[in-house]
Order: sequence, then C-alpha cells, then structure tokens
Amino acid sequence: MRLHQLLRCAQRVEESSRVVSGLFSHCTRTSVNTFSTSNVSPARKKSSPYSSVDSGRYSSLFKSVVSHRVSAQTPDILEEQDAQIYGPVIKSPTPSKVPKILHPLINQDRLFEFGETELGGAPTRIILRRGQDRGSVPSVTRILQETMSPEQQFYLERWRRKMIAQLGEDGFKEYSQNLFRQGKLFHTAVESVLPLTTKEVPGEDPEEAPEVPSSVEGYMESVRHVLEDVRGVRAIESRVQHEKLGYLGIVDCVALYRGVLCVIDWKTSERSKPFLSNTYDNPLQVAAYVGALNNDVNYNYQVENGLIVVAYKDGSPAHPHTLSSEQVLQYWERWLVRLEEYTERR
Repeated sequence: MRLHQLLRCAQRVEESSRVVSGLFSHCTRTSVNTFSTSNVSPARKKSSPYSSVDSGRYSSLFKSVVSHRVSAQTPDILEEQDAQIYGPVIKSPTPSKVPKILHPLINQDRLFEFGETELGGAPTRIILRRGQDRGSVPSVTRILQETMSPEQQFYLERWRRKMIAQLGEDGFKEYSQNLFRQGKLFHTAVESVLPLTTKEVPGEDPEEAPEVPSSVEGYMESVRHVLEDVRGVRAIESRVQHEKLGYLGIVDCVALYRGVLCVIDWKTSERSKPFLSNTYDNPLQVAAYVGALNNDVNYNYQVENGLIVVAYKDGSPAHPHTLSSEQVLQYWERWLVRLEEYTERR
C-alpha cells in the first residue's frame, strides 16, 4: 500500500515539473517575440508635411513671381501675397488714440450753403506759391507720409526695393515721374469737363468737348458716370491752409455731388478699390482739407462731407466713396492725432 502511494506521488511530481517547464518555455518565447517585434520591425513611414498643401492655391502667385510679363506689383498687392502664403494677419485690438486737443472741424462764424441755387460764380483757384508757402508750413501729404504706421512703411519700402531691382535706380525714377505726369494730366482733363455752373451738364456739347490725351482716356471713361452727378463747382486745384494748426494742402475740387457740397479727391489706381478701407489714408487727407478750408479766410462757406473717386486706366467704372459728415468728423479726429505725432517728432 505504501509503495503504491509513493509511485502515485512521484508521478504527480513529474507532471507538475512538466507543467512548470512548459509555462517557463511559453513565457520565454513570448518575451523574446515581444522584444523582437518592438525592435526589429520597421517603423511607420512619416507623412510629408507638403503632401496636404493645395498647390493650386499658390499657382497664380508663383506665376506672378516668375513671369517677366506681369506689371510691377504695388505695395498693397505685396501685402495680399503675404496673406495668401502665411494667412491673414490677426491684429490684437489696440486702444484707439484720441487727440490731446480736439480742435473743431467746423468754423461756427461761417455760414453753410445748401441747395444748388445758392451756388454760382467762377470757382476759386488759389495757386500754391512754392517758395513762400512751402517754407515752414508742412503739407497734408508730407505729414501723412512721415507718420505712416510701421506696417505701411514696410510694404512701401519693400515695393520700392523690388521696383529698383526690376527697373534700376534711373528706371524707377522715370517710372515715378511718369505716374506723377499721368496724374496731373488726368486732373487737368477732369477740370476741363467739370460743369462750372449749376446749369451746365457734362458732355452737353460733344463738339466743344476738349481733347483728352490718349494716356488718360481710360481714366476719363472711368469717371464719366461720376461727373454726371457733379454740379456747381466752388473750387478747383485750390490751396487751403489752417492757420491755427499750421498745415496746408491743395483740394482737387469742391462741388455738389448729388446735391451735397463735398471736398472731392480724384485718385487713380491700377487695381480695383471697391471699399473705402482700400483707400488707406485718403479719408484722413480729405478730412484735413475739409478742416483747413473751413478755417481759411479765403473761403466764406463751410463743408462737412467728402468724396473720394478712384478711377481706373482700363476704363472700368470708377468707385465713388462718399464720406458723410459723421465719417469726416471721425477721420478728422484721427488726422489730429497724426498731426500731433508729426509735431512731437519735429
């Protein structure tokens, strides 16, 4: 009986030994396989960061950069290209500046003129005397140029360098002079067809219409529909000066536009500017002219409204941007801030 029990006990020990041995072998294989898999199997291939780029989005930009047939880019187009590559600039809100002294836009000692029947006579044209007027009195254009934001300065300087790289120093100088000449011709052509009395209608007598230089024919076609709404011109290319604030400028035109007396500024552009925001500092310029005219002893009336007309060389309809009295007042305050900055820098 004891022998039989001893044999059964030995058999159980042997079976237990086999189980333990099998478990050890299994664990060893599993451990080896796991180690082998994590270190020997090839890593996943990383996806290229350029694989998701929409190449079609940049095709027009690429062509404009490499093609020599494309006309020179302007500062605002360079800004658009940056936005296309890097995305729009997200500007953190900054507190708007207010002028230290809020000078009035309107001169309360002067009278307002309303209605076409009160407007008549030859338009005022006070010539700017280069030697005497330009001595110590800065112009509106000069003040705006010297108080541009760093962003505006960056794009303007980048455009200038790009143009010089394309045209050379002499070529860029000639290009700038041609732009200036073309602008003067356009202003002269507009003046020649303006209705100087309330009864005149633009283009009333085609036979007496002045000859327009071929270089500005497109611009004149562009502003044709605007001129139809202009009446009773009060001033043309006339100097205005704010004696108290110490600045001067030349207004392109003061006239009724759709029955409202406005300071009108004629602008030319190679690209469409359908919104007032596209005109950058032009509204400040108009507001500065309004304030100067209202405080100039040479003008016995007051103006509250403005008009910026952007004409295009290809003849497409010009964009007239009206400035209400409320808008002019807002831009007048911004102009006062720029004027204070200019004075402090001086």
